[in-house]
Amino acid sequence: MRASTGEWTEQLARVRLHVVTGKGGTGKTTVAAALALALANEGRRVLLVEVEDRQGIAGVFGTPPLPYSEEHLATGPGGGEVLALAIDAEAALLDYLAMFYNLGFAGRTLRKMGAVEFATTLAPGLRDVLLTGKIKECVGRIDERGRHVYDSVVLDAPPTGRVVKFLDVTRAMADLAKVGPIRSQSEGVVRLLHSGDTAVHLVSLLEELPVRETLEAVAELDAADLRPGAVLVNRVRPTRLPHRSATAAAAGRVDTGRIRAGLETAGLNLDATTIEDLVTETIEHAISVQSETRARVALQQPDLPTLELPEFTQGIDRARLFEFAGTLRDQGVR
Repeated sequence: MRASTGEWTEQLARVRLHVVTGKGGTGKTTVAAALALALANEGRRVLLVEVEDRQGIAGVFGTPPLPYSEEHLATGPGGGEVLALAIDAEAALLDYLAMFYNLGFAGRTLRKMGAVEFATTLAPGLRDVLLTGKIKECVGRIDERGRHVYDSVVLDAPPTGRVVKFLDVTRAMADLAKVGPIRSQSEGVVRLLHSGDTAVHLVSLLEELPVRETLEAVAELDAADLRPGAVLVNRVRPTRLPHRSATAAAAGRVDTGRIRAGLETAGLNLDATTIEDLVTETIEHAISVQSETRARVALQQPDLPTLELPEFTQGIDRARLFEFAGTLRDQGVR
């Protein structure tokens, strides 16, 4: 999956399960939603899934909370469609009991007794197996014509600090079952997650801590034989200084007289205090530019495709998500 190009690769274009993770606060739900919209073009059907009971998808799309069913969320360009599903462990366990043991009625009884919560609390690994099992079922579901119901599934996954444990079903399975349906189901999940059908994308910012966590997550994914996909850099701000000027300004070398002359040429006669404030802002911006340049260089270390999304200071709404989706398609997402 490694590539030196900065754009979406042919291998990524063939992926069917896109796992999106990132440090908390990097905007991974927003990026996952934009990616789902970008993939839902030209008649393609995409399922956007969340697993953490946060109702983050409903939040970014401005819709009521999602139920445990696949609901139409948006229509993509060219007649594509995005559906959404919020998976919770209890519903997934009842699905599992009905699917493998024909115990739908018993499952409802267990829920009334609180036994479902007890079971998932007693065996934390069971929760992740159930959640990933439901995702695998969505990825592999076939319609009456023998075609996949969804061209792609995008998972708004747990943050980078937990994502490898969440996806490492092999380890959870070893603690849960040696034989039986749950083991068979888990083995199917393992095959999907470790195959070329799955890629784990990492959302980062051009800041020290998110970059460090991204690099650590790539190393953990490699160690677990899971496939890093692309680095999706969110909230990228425009650079307002040329590189040569940024270096000098970051060191405090700003020609105040030249700035004053330039402003006067533009018809702006500002007092000395305002010009000093502008100089201070210029130096601070130059320092940020240098810091972001270092972050970009660090994010190139894993040799993964790197895509960028711009910063919006007025919040995210449905229209912005479509703009983000267009930005991702411009960088090759398909």
